[in-house]
Amino acid sequence: MTKLFILPILLSLAWALFLNYNGVPLKQGKKGFLYIIGISLTIIFALAFLLWLTAGQNVMAT
Repeated sequence: MTKLFILPILLSLAWALFLNYNGVPLKQGKKGFLYIIGISLTIIFALAFLLWLTAGQNVMAT
């Protein structure tokens, strides 16, 4: 689960490299960074909620 926190960092780095390669300033690509952070946080929170939701079932199974 904690590895998911690396996801936004890797995606942001890839986005920055893409912008740099195409000669686009980072300020112009700010919207892409916001999308990366928003989507990544949504995935992280959804998986954390599912983990919390099913935690009781895992305890009962043992």
